Amino acid sequence: MLRFTQAERWIHHLTAVLMLVCLVTAALLYVPALSTAVGRRDLFKPIHIWAGFALPVPVLLGLASRAFRSDLRVFDRFGRHDWEWLRRRDRRAVVNGRGVIPVGKFNAGQKLNAAFTAGSVLVMLGTGWILTFPGPWPDRWRTGATFVHDWLFLAVAIVTAGHLWYAFRDRGALRGLVTGRVERGWAARHHPAWLDGLERPDEPVDPGSERA
Repeated sequence: MLRFTQAERWIHHLTAVLMLVCLVTAALLYVPALSTAVGRRDLFKPIHIWAGFALPVPVLLGLASRAFRSDLRVFDRFGRHDWEWLRRRDRRAVVNGRGVIPVGKFNAGQKLNAAFTAGSVLVMLGTGWILTFPGPWPDRWRTGATFVHDWLFLAVAIVTAGHLWYAFRDRGALRGLVTGRVERGWAARHHPAWLDGLERPDEPVDPGSERA
């Protein structure tokens, strides 16, 4: 079953590469042990800056894709089933081959991760701009930007590591991002409301879930 178009996959992959480049170069620049061991600060600093300023580009270009715009609308909705997914410990339980919670195309965890990533990129761009072009900014702005940039880097690194850990644990989801297609059984277990929207597009969908 088609889950992601080629455009959607390229947007995700390019954003992921740029994010990883930013995280790795940030670690090489600001973690003393790594910075001392590797050196070459004059090489990694411009790579970090250019990768950071390029982060929004895949998403902005992706707005030309109708499928990607549809995904953004889904990410922007948080219904009662999303809250239920967050509250329940058995959120991934399966009964008769279907997930117990009618999850749409994205679950609540994926929506929160997307919101955190989008917000972090905007904050990183703002603080990074101040640090890259410090001339017009007062000292307290530069000090605050440094503090926010450094600590947000740590938070983004932790969230990204968790995102990768979940992705590699779920081979079905990983296959969907690589090939664009998933098996029907995987969709029924993890995103039953999305599957229903594909198979029965004319039937009403619960207001707390989303259609693909």
